[in-house]
Amino acid sequence: MDRRTFLSASAPLFLPRRVFGANDRLKVGIVGLGGRATWLLKNEKFTGADIVALSDCSLPRCDAAASILGAGAKPVIEQYYQKMFERARPDAVFVQTTTHARALILAQAMMAGIDVYAEKPMTLTIAEGRYLAGVAARHKRVLQCGTQQRSIPVNAWMSQRVREGLIGKVKQALVCNFEGPKRWTPQPAQPMPDGLDWDQWCNQTELRPYHQELQRRWAWYWDYDGGGQSWGVSGWGTHAIDQAQCALGLDDTGPVEIYPEGKGEMAMVSMRFANGTLLRMAGVRRPDHSDLGVILYGETGTVEIRRGTLLASDPEFLKGAPPDTVEGPGENNWHIQNFFECIRTRKRTNAHVEAAHRSTSLCHLINICRELGRRLEWDPKAERFKSDDEANAKVSRVRRKGYELPAIG
Repeated sequence: MDRRTFLSASAPLFLPRRVFGANDRLKVGIVGLGGRATWLLKNEKFTGADIVALSDCSLPRCDAAASILGAGAKPVIEQYYQKMFERARPDAVFVQTTTHARALILAQAMMAGIDVYAEKPMTLTIAEGRYLAGVAARHKRVLQCGTQQRSIPVNAWMSQRVREGLIGKVKQALVCNFEGPKRWTPQPAQPMPDGLDWDQWCNQTELRPYHQELQRRWAWYWDYDGGGQSWGVSGWGTHAIDQAQCALGLDDTGPVEIYPEGKGEMAMVSMRFANGTLLRMAGVRRPDHSDLGVILYGETGTVEIRRGTLLASDPEFLKGAPPDTVEGPGENNWHIQNFFECIRTRKRTNAHVEAAHRSTSLCHLINICRELGRRLEWDPKAERFKSDDEANAKVSRVRRKGYELPAIG
């Protein structure tokens, strides 16, 4: 069976499901071994689990990741992730790939009976998110999205208090005005690196000539992400927008109206929800990563939920708060452990698939609104724009032959 046939085979691979005892260690694989996966391997704990398999379309990255695990580790290494699923039979996989490749891998893993940790942003399009929610439900899989602020104790504590009415009804939520994606300008082909399957890397997108700018800075470009550079809409913007969505308690819905405040690529965008709350991109960029949070203006006060720290208009609002969390190594451990716990208990994760889909959808809606430069009406139940064919055409994208999403089953 050749590689393309293997990747596009219509019959999903089903693996036997394990029943976990209290002391059973989870078998974990990682798909996509770039910067984010390397960070996790070097700086975070996988308590109660063993990294048993590694996969990347660039084989040298597999070898580099294996060296991080130490001399005693003998992970299964495969360039093609489905072969890794077959050989290693992991209980879970961390999908740390490029955004444009993520939905297909997540779907095929869940269809194979594997629970998944999806790096953020979970999807490239709104339609992919609804599709993944359907796959997770149909195949009874646990999904955790990498919006780890939901598991940082101080963030989770204040989000719950806001949802319970700490500051009354929230009238407005303010996040930074994050950047959108760039468009790729065709460039002459460059020499292909050894050990790289460029066809697999391009996945659903156009099979362009190889260029290192695409491989290294893919997150800058519309074809591959929605603005995944640090201060981009689907980069750090995903964290801030998800933090707002979590604190507002709107994980199962979306806005009813989206409109630009200004013109151009950096136009501020506002979104109004059915309950009247306004989510605005109007904050300015700050150098201390407080951009990864949200300021919430309520009827009886104001709170700001940053990444691991809090500010409030009334000191009473902070009484009983967990200690602040220092950014850096270890801040993902709560999120990883929540994922592992839910694999064992089959409970819903902190950043479950519906919450991840709804938050990521806000990122996509911002980009669509900026691109069209006009007010849009959104039906959060149908997940369609009202009477707007031009906008609805942007809810999904045409996928390249051989990389179509399989039927949910």
